[in-house]
Amino acid sequence: MTQTDSAPAQEQLIDTMIDLARLSQSHRIIIAGRDSLGIHRALHCRGFIRAATTATCRTSCGQHSAGLIVGDRSFQDLETSLVRTSQLLNATATIVVSIESPERGLSLRVRTKLEQLGFRIEAGVRCQQGFLLSAYRCNFASIAKAA
Repeated sequence: MTQTDSAPAQEQLIDTMIDLARLSQSHRIIIAGRDSLGIHRALHCRGFIRAATTATCRTSCGQHSAGLIVGDRSFQDLETSLVRTSQLLNATATIVVSIESPERGLSLRVRTKLEQLGFRIEAGVRCQQGFLLSAYRCNFASIAKAA
């Protein structure tokens, strides 16, 4: 993929993630994964000034209404990003995960991990760079009370 080909693909990925997460510029967004800095810059250019990466996040856990995970290629990397991001999301948060690896069964493993973390899959979309899974946190407040 050439430099000129990757820019439209990146723009499509960002647009799709924004649509799947139903983001508005007032949402607090946490971004994780290998490509988090690039997505962070792109979101800031689009007016999403309340976006942060997991590396630069200074707010306490449970403060973000959306999480975006981009660029992790192995299940171990995705799992680490999912766990870290889920800790920073509030009880009604949405998460969108970009699955760019051709690894067989990866999307099913990611789906299972999301369900273990208290998310329910809402949509799956194929784009140029891979597959996007969108999920929302369900019954997290009642799970936290029970624990």
